[in-house]
Amino acid sequence: MSRMEQTLKERIIEKTKATGILPCIKLPRRDDYLAYAQAMYDGGARIIEVTMTTPGALDAIEAISSHFGQELLVAAGTVLDPASAREVLLHGGSVIVNPCVIDDVIDMANRYSAPVFSGAFTATEVFAAMRAGATMVKVFPGALGGPKYMTNLKMVFPDVNLIPSGGITPDNAAEFIRCGACAVSGARTFMDFDAIGREGLASVTRQVRTFIDIIREAKKDLPELP
Repeated sequence: MSRMEQTLKERIIEKTKATGILPCIKLPRRDDYLAYAQAMYDGGARIIEVTMTTPGALDAIEAISSHFGQELLVAAGTVLDPASAREVLLHGGSVIVNPCVIDDVIDMANRYSAPVFSGAFTATEVFAAMRAGATMVKVFPGALGGPKYMTNLKMVFPDVNLIPSGGITPDNAAEFIRCGACAVSGARTFMDFDAIGREGLASVTRQVRTFIDIIREAKKDLPELP
């Protein structure tokens, strides 16, 4: 299938799996969002998330989308209602992400043929997200179940694409991948504000690159899941 024939959902899945990361920009106040996006792009990210709890999130999504075009696609995180989902798409967002299963948000994304990464945790929630039409499932909080929880979920839902978020670190990211996750996500995972204060946004670039390298190595020799 050529690039032109791919649907947006297919390209999003491909890009997410290729890098193995969905890094999030989550800031307490307005800042230079393009600089954060550039730092993540320089590290190798090709899809990033801007959480809707970040002040000026819609403006940030529009600015990043306009600047990078298809080179860096933007997801909106913590989308809690269908009106917000529609606004994200109208502002150039490419992916809708929510922290839990919200049927009418998933419906809105699908109405616009937009990919949606639905949050879920239990097997029942994962199944509900799949049945509602989620493109991928963001397991949150990922650290609560741990890496082997991904294997448990894949045993009953072998076709689901799992992205653990929350508590993912360079020390455990590879194990999450080996246990069945296709990518990892998070805000603090990729943005250490102490390091940013000391070194600037080069620390973000380095962290993104570190995760991509770790995940690439982990995917080279994946064990067969039960």
